[in-house]
Amino acid sequence: MKTLPITNQSEIEAVIFQCSICYVGLADTNGIPYVFPMNFGYQNGIIYFHSAQTGKSISILKRNPRICATFCTEPELICQDSKVACSYRMRNQSVICWGDVVFEEDFNRKTEALNIIMEHYSDQKFEYSTPSVNNVCIWQVKPDIITGKAFGVPYK
Repeated sequence: MKTLPITNQSEIEAVIFQCSICYVGLADTNGIPYVFPMNFGYQNGIIYFHSAQTGKSISILKRNPRICATFCTEPELICQDSKVACSYRMRNQSVICWGDVVFEEDFNRKTEALNIIMEHYSDQKFEYSTPSVNNVCIWQVKPDIITGKAFGVPYK
């Protein structure tokens, strides 16, 4: 089995759309990593996240807005020979994106971002109260580096 790069934009987006969460990595000013799962939305090359307006991630991002977001499809255990341990491998696809977080402050654009996030999880239309929009922090990331890989691809 082999690992192949995913370079086609539509294939990269297909991986992203298959995921229900992604893992976001931050680095504080001491270089200590902080990684956590987040819900997200994706549209037109922009990743949208939402969070509280305060907390550890916001404190880190205000000092260092650079993030890494990792998306991974559900893995499937496969093997070439069930009796040979080293022939086992997880088959899945992943996309890793790097970029800078920009916090959205405009009420209408925050509402649009919330809709993009919710469209990733539901076909339902939502309404948001003014306090809920005002009290949420919306992160936008337009990745400047994107890599993708397909793992466990059988040899032909």
